[in-house]
Amino acid sequence: MNREQMSRIAHANHPIKSPLDDDSVAELLERGISRPDARVLDLGCGGGEWLLRALAAGPRLRAEGVDVSEDALAQAREAASSLSAQEQERLVLHHQPAADFTSAHPFDLVLSIGATHAFGGLLPTLAAARKHLAPGGRVLVGDGFWEREPSPEAVEMLGDLSDLATTLDRVTADGWTTVHGHVSTRRELDEYEWACWGSLAAWALDHPDDPDSSEVLSTATTRRSEWLRSYRDSFGFVCLVLRPTSHH
Repeated sequence: MNREQMSRIAHANHPIKSPLDDDSVAELLERGISRPDARVLDLGCGGGEWLLRALAAGPRLRAEGVDVSEDALAQAREAASSLSAQEQERLVLHHQPAADFTSAHPFDLVLSIGATHAFGGLLPTLAAARKHLAPGGRVLVGDGFWEREPSPEAVEMLGDLSDLATTLDRVTADGWTTVHGHVSTRRELDEYEWACWGSLAAWALDHPDDPDSSEVLSTATTRRSEWLRSYRDSFGFVCLVLRPTSHH
């Protein structure tokens, strides 16, 4: 089974592909959207969940999403089919690498949550977002950090992250001012992992005759064990609402 299919099953009960609950998502969008007729861009939108929630909350808002995965965009279109025709008209999806996206108009909110790998890290993600930002616009970015000293396994698995204070120092030095932030709670972090690996395991048990069943079950078991043994005690996740400090 390919990675995208597995991801889709894993997120069946946690459509936001990051350790955030629905209230946190709603608040971050509210802090990021500065005007009722805002244009919102999601770089690495996946199944479009953030954009769909933004559209539902803002009747005049317009949303665009960019993703390299045709499968994820098909999922976004499927989810959007439950919207009204008027809401569907306010959503545009682009199938291409987020780093290559260009637009004729700027955006009031550019978001990229848990997708910084697509750009090669947090600061390159912010550099890409800055190119699309309208005057007075904001960026909503979500990325991991080390809450405690990580094990070598955790670093190998999740990359070379900084601690929270260093992460913010780097963002500030890069010409951004943080106007709001949210650090995922232990409950949000745990619920995300339980949901992902539980959904995969349940799918495997529900499809015992599927040729992929045993592979999916062993993946779920391995990933849950990696989480519990390697990074549960050290990994944190932060979302920041940023405004440019200066125009550089």
